Amino acid sequence: MSGGDAPLILTAELPVDLHGRFTDLRTEHFPPERNYLEAHVTLFHALPAQCEDEVRRYLARLVGETAPVEGRVEGLMSLGGGTAIKLVSPDMLDLRHRIADHFQGMLTNQDQHRPRLHVTIQNKVTSKEAKALQAQLSGVIQPRDFAFRGLALYAYRGGPWEFLRRFAFRGK
Repeated sequence: MSGGDAPLILTAELPVDLHGRFTDLRTEHFPPERNYLEAHVTLFHALPAQCEDEVRRYLARLVGETAPVEGRVEGLMSLGGGTAIKLVSPDMLDLRHRIADHFQGMLTNQDQHRPRLHVTIQNKVTSKEAKALQAQLSGVIQPRDFAFRGLALYAYRGGPWEFLRRFAFRGK
């Protein structure tokens, strides 16, 4: 399967239990008319479509030498008009930096900046609604350690994303 001319999105894959829990929170709190996606951690928003073959080869090589990457759920994060689960993972950010360095000169302005790792569970609501959800979930989202399972590549189709390939971490 190929993304064709659609920009490529690269995400870090959460462990199955967190993915399910955070997807349930998204389903419950994300405006349903805009909720096309399950829980995800975006690393790159728009890698160039014309680089898809190179992206696939590079990621396949990279995950082969990379052990599951440690991360930590820190709690809630305000998005102004939304709410997210804040994640911390220096190793994932280092891995993302390696990918960005490889594709230097081909990244959008948005993808040239180091992201704040998070899972959006509510977006494009009023700040009052966002603060209410943050108050409701305060103390519910507890800090915990986890390991990312790998990376996933998607083609952006304007709403739903088209899954292209999963890259599981296989290193030691």
